[in-house]
Amino acid sequence: MSVYTSVTPEQLDEFLAHFRQIGEARDLQGISQGVENTNYFLTTDRGEYILTLFERVPEQDLPFFLNLMAFLANDGLPVPRPVPDDEGSFLRRLAGKTAAIVTKLPGRTIYYPGVEHCAEVGRVLGRMHRAGQRFPDSRDNPRGPGWWQDTAAALEGDLSPDEWRLLQDELTYQYHNRRVDLPRGVIHADLFHDNALFEGNELTGVIDFYYACSDVLAFDLAIVANDWCIHPDGTLNPYRTRALLKNYNAERPLTSVEEALWPVMLRGAALRFWLSRLWDYHHPRDGELTSTKDPDTFRAILEARRDLPQNAWVGWPKAAE
Repeated sequence: MSVYTSVTPEQLDEFLAHFRQIGEARDLQGISQGVENTNYFLTTDRGEYILTLFERVPEQDLPFFLNLMAFLANDGLPVPRPVPDDEGSFLRRLAGKTAAIVTKLPGRTIYYPGVEHCAEVGRVLGRMHRAGQRFPDSRDNPRGPGWWQDTAAALEGDLSPDEWRLLQDELTYQYHNRRVDLPRGVIHADLFHDNALFEGNELTGVIDFYYACSDVLAFDLAIVANDWCIHPDGTLNPYRTRALLKNYNAERPLTSVEEALWPVMLRGAALRFWLSRLWDYHHPRDGELTSTKDPDTFRAILEARRDLPQNAWVGWPKAAE
């Protein structure tokens, strides 16, 4: 969520003329976090919203994201609700880009999640996965194993010998151990703690659905664990991990095969984000307000996951009973 495209007051007024239900603009502030889209806090005389201009997302994928958010919001989940224009469309052009408005949810980001926060995100993620299995549309994961291979090949000249060896070894491991015949459905695919909002210990918002896709559900859970449940050195905090898994399991019980492949999922999730951060670090984009995240953070997480025993799941959910 960086600012790559500036919006003038005149452009904004012309755009909002097609959204009469939300009134006239009072303020527009750029949001610097994230790396994919241009995002603004939009305040009108009738409320607060998020305005997104899509920079790299294929336009044909946008209806999937917005329809998914509307579907989940209608199911009672704490996700932003897309705002239709006067003709009933969620998408319009603004400053040369396709743009959308969604409701701004209450709460704030928790930068140092505790056990209660991890329990809550596990509960909501389990509910979201159950609901998402009823969503009628699907979308392949554009950052799945095929993307891992292609991105690794493109990065070869940018990496140190140690980075290259680690990357090739993990790609080989994932090729031989990752399975696609696990429970699947719609996943968020980017539910880091800065994509969630809390009021106290209550999760009031899950935001930024623009990586959402159809994939292995346990992979989504592993993405969450790798961000919400870690020590500064990248190792997993057992208390937060137990809380996450126990509450997720209460909403959507995992199969014995998912439990057995939990270390593979954790390693794959770490690899995916190490690769994306390596790419953004070595091939940055210009932006008015941008943030590039340190790839070494996920290298450390990947190395820590490679040290996990094969029975890493055993005891985690039940230990919190």
